[in-house]
Amino acid sequence: MARWEPGTAERLQAAALELFATRGYERTTATEIAQSVGLTERTFFRHFQDKREVLFHGQDRLSEAILDGVRGAPDDASPLDTVARALCALAPFFSPERRASSRTRKAVVDDNPALQERELRKLADLAVLLADTLRARGVGDLAATVAAQTGTAVFGVAFGRWVRDGEERGFAEVVTEVHGELLALAGRAAPVA
Repeated sequence: MARWEPGTAERLQAAALELFATRGYERTTATEIAQSVGLTERTFFRHFQDKREVLFHGQDRLSEAILDGVRGAPDDASPLDTVARALCALAPFFSPERRASSRTRKAVVDDNPALQERELRKLADLAVLLADTLRARGVGDLAATVAAQTGTAVFGVAFGRWVRDGEERGFAEVVTEVHGELLALAGRAAPVA
């Protein structure tokens, strides 16, 4: 039966995105999502706490990739450059194959205030994680906090640019551009590449 096939969570995510985009987030139920791929509501709730979480599934993997990126930065990298390297390490999550679904996801989130709030909470959690990891590398509290908060802003701007219609560059390239703009605004040359 379909409910035992591998990739169930991914199938539910794809179905949810399609339904959210065509019917609207508020008008789509978990039951409808499950039924659209031949599954039961109970199977849906084995994978997701609620329909909102379909859009935020995978946060742990994303966080771990960022941590790996921070840990892999050279010891002499500045806090901002360390964060930029960590964001570039997210490129596998934002592959060209995922751009269309990421674009749809962003549109769904942008159309719903409750989802926007959840997205902002996700970014705030990311900033805390980044700051804690920078502190563990010996970065002072203020510098770690500023770099982490700035890094989440760079992430948000880069992601928004990456999902724009007509954008074809890879995620890391867009992050590098946004980070370079930040450094230029601060009056510094952009060394991260």
